[in-house]
Amino acid sequence: MVEVKKIILKKVYKKRKSWSSKGDFGKLLIIGGNEKYSGAPSLNALAAISALKSGTDVVEVATVKRAADIIASNSPNLITIPLKGEFITKKHLKILSKESQNKTAFVIGGGIGREKKTQKTIRKFLEKTKLKGVIDADAIHSLKKEMNLNNFVITPHEKEFFILTGRKVNKNLKERIKIVEKEAKKLNTTILLKGKVDIISNGKKTAINKTGTPYLTKGGTGDVLAGILGSLISQGNNLFDSACAAAYINGKAGEKIKKKSSLVATDLIKGIGRIVDSI
Repeated sequence: MVEVKKIILKKVYKKRKSWSSKGDFGKLLIIGGNEKYSGAPSLNALAAISALKSGTDVVEVATVKRAADIIASNSPNLITIPLKGEFITKKHLKILSKESQNKTAFVIGGGIGREKKTQKTIRKFLEKTKLKGVIDADAIHSLKKEMNLNNFVITPHEKEFFILTGRKVNKNLKERIKIVEKEAKKLNTTILLKGKVDIISNGKKTAINKTGTPYLTKGGTGDVLAGILGSLISQGNNLFDSACAAAYINGKAGEKIKKKSSLVATDLIKGIGRIVDSI
């Protein structure tokens, strides 16, 4: 078990050649949101762009039309794929599959909701996709233990970790580490358990991340983390290193913000860029 340090950033951010082209460093698909929730996938996307060093490359958001329109208005850097309906269902699988074909990674779950039809659709997508990606938020509720989760990073907080594994974790760090290691090995996946100290494990390797502040408990900061992580995976980094670096960047961005109680998730976006560009 090791502690994540700044050196991880040099590992996941490789120098770009002068003749690099758009897309050489990843194309990320974000799937989330519904009629009510547009903020989570928007934060995913804005964080992913900020974490793409020396350029934006490509970030696309697949969500229902109302959320897609709101997200598109947030930034001209974002591409949206508007889907008909109030929430994502199996009728959208064909579009999601098509949009996945030219991508290098995905993020799924932010604001997507827990309707039965949506949860079933998430499982179908995960069973069929060949992409590596991030399973976050509501998408964690869709997972079944018999699923193959090898290509994914799952990013639960304590309650979602219980939903995923049936195991409760207390504040004892040594015990938390042991439980996360055991469950990651059992599920054959990579888990990033968020907390005061983040724990990252794939069952073989384990790391802890201590960057961050108590003010990162605000809604949306986990969506920012998932966006950073998706960006790093899309650039060709392995899942474990991506998870370690994303946890470090997200926490460090929180430390850089001078705000305390007034800190909100969108404050982290500029902080991400400063950290990434300082490498």
